[in-house]
Amino acid sequence: MRLVILILALFSALPNAVLGQTRETVTEYTLKNGLKLVVKEDHRAPIVVSQVWYKIGSSYEHDGITGISHVLEHMMFKGTRRHPAGEFSRIIAANGGQENAFTAQDYTAYFQQLESSRLKVSFQLEADRMRNLLLPKDEFDKELKVVMEERRLRTDDDPESLTYERFNATAFLSSPNRIPVIGWMDDLRNLRVDDVRAWYQQWYAPNNATVVVVGDVQPDAVYGLAKRYFGPLKPSPGKTIKPRNEFEQTGMRRIVVKAPAELPYLIMGYKAPVLRTAGQEWKAYALEVLANILDGGESARLARNLVRGQQVAAQASAGYSLYARTGQLFLIDGTPAGNHTTGDLEKAIHKEIDRLRSEPVSAEELQRVKAQVIADNVYQRDSVFYQAMRIGTLESVGIGWRKLDEYVDRIRAITADQVQRLQRNT
Repeated sequence: MRLVILILALFSALPNAVLGQTRETVTEYTLKNGLKLVVKEDHRAPIVVSQVWYKIGSSYEHDGITGISHVLEHMMFKGTRRHPAGEFSRIIAANGGQENAFTAQDYTAYFQQLESSRLKVSFQLEADRMRNLLLPKDEFDKELKVVMEERRLRTDDDPESLTYERFNATAFLSSPNRIPVIGWMDDLRNLRVDDVRAWYQQWYAPNNATVVVVGDVQPDAVYGLAKRYFGPLKPSPGKTIKPRNEFEQTGMRRIVVKAPAELPYLIMGYKAPVLRTAGQEWKAYALEVLANILDGGESARLARNLVRGQQVAAQASAGYSLYARTGQLFLIDGTPAGNHTTGDLEKAIHKEIDRLRSEPVSAEELQRVKAQVIADNVYQRDSVFYQAMRIGTLESVGIGWRKLDEYVDRIRAITADQVQRLQRNT
């Protein structure tokens, strides 16, 4: 881990029957126009979750058009010739379903949850707006104001969100990871409907989409529906994505954000590889374990040592995600307690990191943490929606859903030496 501060730089027991594997229940198809379809059967209830994932998000954007992927997400509900504005949501509701969408760094996704016999309703609507969105200027102007107000409320007027945004833009200088999903306000002010139209035509196409269906369905029947509704859609011309790798960091970076706030707030980050970029995959899984050693409940080190023990923190947490298209940050944040300062909290966090570097994690602690990580992963599979989310995420970041089968075994295999080696490389 090489320190960036506030930007720190890092280089790099359940029964087996419950843990199960995914490959026996997942079926993958590819249509002639390039659309990928992944179907996972789950017959516990007569419901189905249908999700359309586009490989486009803020990490594909560049200065001048930041926030465009999120704006387009809003515009996807503004109608086609066949289904005018408002019709999409009305039809889903009339069929007893729920629907929504979200934009992230590496993807934009749209989903519906319906009674399983109504899957064709979802496919018909999503196929229509995949290539036939109207994008009227008056609707664009109104929705752009909505997005700008969302930015004001959730970022500009929220001290923690604002601090994280500035922190992230300081941590990454050349990588598109510096771009906030909602975009910079000046770019939003200057965004034009023609920019969004070009973005839509390039990226919202079957050859840049993955449809994930999980629920009480038969895979071949779903494939038949996909060919009927998505099959006739034309792909867009391919576009090569140029690499925009972060250049090597040569020293610590530090930023102070002054904003009206009731309490001070500290955030630190180590640049870290993800599963797709780690080279040695064990590093990504070891980082997952490390995050839970520090912040895996009330018995984890940050809560035990900094909150209850030294009482230097009112709260402290750590976070890491191994599923992303490019390298991310291993994050540690917190709020100092009582008369303590952010400087006091920072020193206490460094002591915890130094301890991890000098002392191997005990076998008992490592076993407890791994059991918790695995249990959380397994129990989340109870959710049909979450099963689809996991598949869609892995497909969209370029890892592939089959990696889901490896997670439990790879976490189980992590050793105390591997966790310590992460620290010694910082």
